[in-house]
Amino acid sequence: MKATGKNFVITVDGPSGAGKSTISKRIAARLSLIYIDTGAMYRSVAWAALKQGINLTDTTALDQLLSNIKIRFQADDDKNLVFCNDNDVTTEIRTPQIDQLASAVSGVPLVRDALLPLQREAAQGCPAIIDGRDAGTVIFPEAELKIYLDADLKARARRRLKDQAGSSEISLQSVTQAIADRDAADSSRAQAPLRMADDAILIDSTNLTIEDVCEKILQLFHARFDKHEEEPDHE
Repeated sequence: MKATGKNFVITVDGPSGAGKSTISKRIAARLSLIYIDTGAMYRSVAWAALKQGINLTDTTALDQLLSNIKIRFQADDDKNLVFCNDNDVTTEIRTPQIDQLASAVSGVPLVRDALLPLQREAAQGCPAIIDGRDAGTVIFPEAELKIYLDADLKARARRRLKDQAGSSEISLQSVTQAIADRDAADSSRAQAPLRMADDAILIDSTNLTIEDVCEKILQLFHARFDKHEEEPDHE
């Protein structure tokens, strides 16, 4: 089922491990929307800085990196591939090391200022769903539908551990601590801190399945827009 041809934006914000990316990808597929993963963009910058040995306090080197960086997304069945400077970094940007570095990168005003226009540009001219931590508060404050997806810390840690199941060095305790640290950093940063927009709708996914959350968002979408395409009549 395709969404209306009107250009609109759905934002999905929330803390790490709440299921934003998974849910947004499914909604994008169900409604034929462009999907923009802001977290992957910050992770890509972190990956590039790590590869080039750039210290985040070196504003000159960081500015040069941001001036030349190319980040793009490519749909591949049920996956959303991420490319940074033509390298497939889909898996590499989901490691614990990049988790920590991405948190630091996202707190650098230079990085946020550089990515903001790219994030807005990606949604121009077509309906889109965008997830992140400031999608509904900073990137698209006028979005037509804003969702704040949350879950308790233990549930989010279990989900993240499952995502990183290939590493034998990761424990539930370490993942839980890493997410708690990320929550604190995201909520306390000076620029674009993690918070729920005043007009956002809270969905707690702690005890919900992925499909449960998707159905809630789809119901909200249709209740708000009620402009999905009608099936043609057959005589």
